[in-house]
Amino acid sequence: MDFRFTPEEEALRKEFDDFFREEMKNAPPEWGTSMEAMFGLDACWQFHKKMAKKLAAKGWLSRPWPREYGGLDAPLIEQFIFSEVQGYHRGAGVDPWGVQMLAPTLLVSASDEQKKEHLPYIARAERFWTQLWSEPGAGSDLASLTTRAVKQGDHYVVNGQKIWTSGAHRADWGFLLARTNPEEKRGRGISFFLVDMKTPGITIRPILSLEGSHLFNEVFLDDVRIPAGNLVGEENQGWLASQMTSNFERSMIMLFSFLKRELDELIELCKETKIGGRVITEDPIVRHRLAQLAIEIEAGRSFAYSVVWNQHKGGLVASGHMAAAAKVLATELNQRFFYTGCQIIGMYGQVGESRWAPLQGKYEKEYQQCVSLNMGGGTSEIMRNLVCTLGLGLPRSW
Repeated sequence: MDFRFTPEEEALRKEFDDFFREEMKNAPPEWGTSMEAMFGLDACWQFHKKMAKKLAAKGWLSRPWPREYGGLDAPLIEQFIFSEVQGYHRGAGVDPWGVQMLAPTLLVSASDEQKKEHLPYIARAERFWTQLWSEPGAGSDLASLTTRAVKQGDHYVVNGQKIWTSGAHRADWGFLLARTNPEEKRGRGISFFLVDMKTPGITIRPILSLEGSHLFNEVFLDDVRIPAGNLVGEENQGWLASQMTSNFERSMIMLFSFLKRELDELIELCKETKIGGRVITEDPIVRHRLAQLAIEIEAGRSFAYSVVWNQHKGGLVASGHMAAAAKVLATELNQRFFYTGCQIIGMYGQVGESRWAPLQGKYEKEYQQCVSLNMGGGTSEIMRNLVCTLGLGLPRSW
């Protein structure tokens, strides 16, 4: 397999790299320390929106989309090169739900009218989104959701509760899963909707982390009226659209490149830090652990590109098992990385808000938060089941 990029792709990579390298110098000090900072701190959120406008002006939020919806008709690989560079620089400006998850789903599943209504707003960074999926009794087992949508004339009336809704307090719109046929079980009878978050009947209540940061929310829907024209695809067929949306989320190239940047910084920290009178990198065990992380990150990056290639050749549904495998590989590697980093740094890894904290207290935060990535978007156990059933053809156990 030839992993080399064309000269044109390398030039494009350099253009992306130069942009983020310069622009991210203006990021607030808290940017990149955690996802909570992006949604919880006003300075970080305003910087994120400002960067989104700059990316939109260059057409970089929507490169592979058709021109009629605000795109550049660029090859899919160019978008993933962009995502890899963005991940390495912890680049701001890309709405993780609107740009990375919803927009590709709309291109595949939405009507022409819906594409024209929503995609240009996303491409111009004028509309930010949130994902209204998980419920108190339906997380990884999302097919058991109970939020109801009942059609009344030219509207659907929605009642229910969503939870762990990341960034709902910042979002303009949301994409929602609700049950439209209660007689059907599990994934059958579920529909996919788009909803303006300012619609009457929507109440957002923050779920604060132990240290007070604000990323997650509860969202209550009480007789929320959604126009029938906001139904994506056919009624009761929203489960397939949701699976495609999840597959976009699970390619994981950004997380692997993010970890590459984290490793570079950890290595530099180890070169500059002494413990017991000896530079950390002189310890053969530390050197071995850093080398192992480097190997796993490079292997993960290669696998992420194979996911992209298979999505391009076989479609999102056909490559769903590979996307699930990438999600397990990336999120569990992320956990191993920060656990290893804390072990290498030692007691300083427990220091958060202090001038003594290495790398702005990143490890103290990430040690607590990294486990959640193994659950968000589907637990590792669910992902392994998908690999077994979709990839290996093994029978389901339920």
